Amino acid sequence: MSDQPTVTDIFRRALEIREKNAGASYDSLRSQLLGEYSGKAFPSSAYLTIPEYDNITPEEDWTAGLPITLRGIQNEDWNEVIDGVLISLEQVENYPKESGREDDPAKEWRNRGKSITEAEDKVLEKWMPEELMNLAKRQAGN
Repeated sequence: MSDQPTVTDIFRRALEIREKNAGASYDSLRSQLLGEYSGKAFPSSAYLTIPEYDNITPEEDWTAGLPITLRGIQNEDWNEVIDGVLISLEQVENYPKESGREDDPAKEWRNRGKSITEAEDKVLEKWMPEELMNLAKRQAGN
């Protein structure tokens, strides 16, 4: 770890600890992270991000803790920085269980194009000239 960790570094460290000890409580994870990061330079708010988890949970869930993390950085409060990271981690871990779906990326449950395909087809049929439509179909077939 460098002297100034990023929020991503802290999130990945939390994931690493959870992988080694999946049964550990969030309180014990919080204590371990506070022990590791307290006294270090605070992350830069310019890099307030965690890895994207759109394939597991909606963006509003996996980013849920970032405002608290930002407040912790601004107030130089490691408790809030860690709390925000843990909120995002908890969302990533629990959403698949609570949403009643299997955590199977092959199912492409977050295929955002699927819901608009029918509407898109209607618009294309209405507004795209037949010869352009045929050209597009030929190009797509190549």
